Amino acid sequence: MRFDADYSMTIDGRAVDTAARLKVIDPATERSITSVPDAGAAELDAAVAAARAAFPGWRGLALDERRALLRAIAGAISDNIESLAKLLTAEQGKPLAEARGELEGASYWCESIASFDLPTIVSEDSDERQRVTYRVPIGVVAGIVPWNYPMLLGVWKIAPALLAGNTVVVKPSPFTPLTMLKLGELLRDILPPGVLNVVTGGDQLGPLITAHPGIDKVSFTGSTATGKRVMASCAANLKRVTLELGGNDPAIVMPDVDVEAVAEQLFWAAFSNSGQICIATKRLYIHEAIYDRLKAAIVAVAERVRVGNGTDADVRLGPVQNRQQYERVRALIADSHANGHDFLIGGDISDGPGFFIPVTIVDNPPENSRVVQEEAFGPVLPLLKFAHVDEAIARANDTIFGLAASVWSADVEQATAIASQLEAGTVWVNEVQNLSPFAVFGGHKQSGLGAENGLEGVLEYTNPQTISIHKAGRQVTPSDGAVPA
Repeated sequence: MRFDADYSMTIDGRAVDTAARLKVIDPATERSITSVPDAGAAELDAAVAAARAAFPGWRGLALDERRALLRAIAGAISDNIESLAKLLTAEQGKPLAEARGELEGASYWCESIASFDLPTIVSEDSDERQRVTYRVPIGVVAGIVPWNYPMLLGVWKIAPALLAGNTVVVKPSPFTPLTMLKLGELLRDILPPGVLNVVTGGDQLGPLITAHPGIDKVSFTGSTATGKRVMASCAANLKRVTLELGGNDPAIVMPDVDVEAVAEQLFWAAFSNSGQICIATKRLYIHEAIYDRLKAAIVAVAERVRVGNGTDADVRLGPVQNRQQYERVRALIADSHANGHDFLIGGDISDGPGFFIPVTIVDNPPENSRVVQEEAFGPVLPLLKFAHVDEAIARANDTIFGLAASVWSADVEQATAIASQLEAGTVWVNEVQNLSPFAVFGGHKQSGLGAENGLEGVLEYTNPQTISIHKAGRQVTPSDGAVPA
C-alpha cells in the first residue's frame, strides 16, 4: 500500500492543507512514510469557527437523527477496515490483526453509543409547579487523542460528544495522524459541514486548543503530567474537562489459581500492544506459594511470542510507537541493570532500525525501584512476590495512580472482597482489559478526572439545565419559597 497520498485536514466539511508539514514515521523502520498538515492558530481558529457555526443546527436535530448519523460513522469505519488497518499498522506499529480489532471496536463503540438516551428528570410536578432537568450540549468540544489507540480512543470522544449535540474539533497525536485524517475525509459526505473537524499539528497545537476561548470542553487522553497542564490551561475560562491519564495498574494473583491456565492471560494483560495500554498490568503481585511456577509459565509464553514488524503474519507484538517513548523504556531497563535486578527474559536491546524492545520481565525487584514505581508504557513487567494478601493490597494501593487493577483467584467471593479494597476506577476479577461502551470507565487519584463510556460518559458532554414552570393561577412571592439568585 502506498502512503504518499495527499493527507488533508477536514475543516467545515472541506479539505484543508498547510504549507508546513509534519513527517509521519513508521516505528518499525524509522523511515518517513508520508507527511501531514502542521496546523497553527489560523487553522485552529477556522476549525473552531466552523464548529461554532454548525452547533445550532446540530443541536437542533432530533436525537434520532443524530443517532442515525453516528451509525453512519460506524458503517464508514466498518466498510473501510482493510485500508484503515494498513494505515494504522504503518503509523502505530501494531500487528495488522490488532489494527483490525481496534477498528472493529471503534465501529462497535459508535453503534453502541448511538443507542443511549439523554435522561430527563422530573423532580416536581405539583399543582403549583413543574420542575424538569434536561441534559443539554456544552457547545464546541475538543478531543485530544493519544497514539496508542488513535482510532478507538478518538471515537470514545467523538461519539458521545456528537450524540449529546455538540460539535467537535479532534486533534490526533502527531505520531499517528493518518487514520483520523482518513476518517475525517470519509465523513465529509456524511456529516453536515463543521460538525466534525480534524486538525493535525505538532507540539504547539495542543496548548492552542486548551487555551482557545471558542472551545467549551476538552477531552484529553494521555500522561498525568500533560493532563495537569491541560487542566491548568482550561481553568482560565472554566472549560469543562475530561481527563483519562496514566496508570500503574496492579494485578494480585492468589495461590489457588490454575497456574498454567492463567499464565497466558497474565502475559497478554501486561504485553498486549507491546504494553502501550493505559490499563495494561504493570505490576504483577504473585503469592509466594506459586511464584516460581507462575513466573516460569509466563516466561514460557514470552519465549513463544515473536516481536517484529506488524505487517509480518506471525508477529504478535510490534515496536514501541515513537522515539521518545522508546528512550524512556530503555532508560527504565538500564536503571534495572544498574541496580542489579534479575531479568527472567529480555533486557538486551539491539540498535535499530525500528523502535523494538524485547519482552522484558524483571524478577522481584525492590518495591521502591523505578521499574515498579513508574508506568513503563512499554513491554516491561516486574514480577513481585507477596506472602499475605493484606500486604499485597497495601503495596498495590501505594501509588499516586488509580486507573485499573485485577485480582485472580479460584475463590470468586474472596477475589471480589480483595477487589473492593483496591483504589482504582475499574477492577477485574479473573480477567483484564474487558471494557464496554455501556460501563463507565474513569480513574481515581491522579489517573484522571471525569468519566468515559456508559451513561456517565455521555453525560460528560452535557450540562444539566433545570426548567421550573410556575403553573397559572397562583402568584409566587419570596415568602412562598422562591430563592433569589
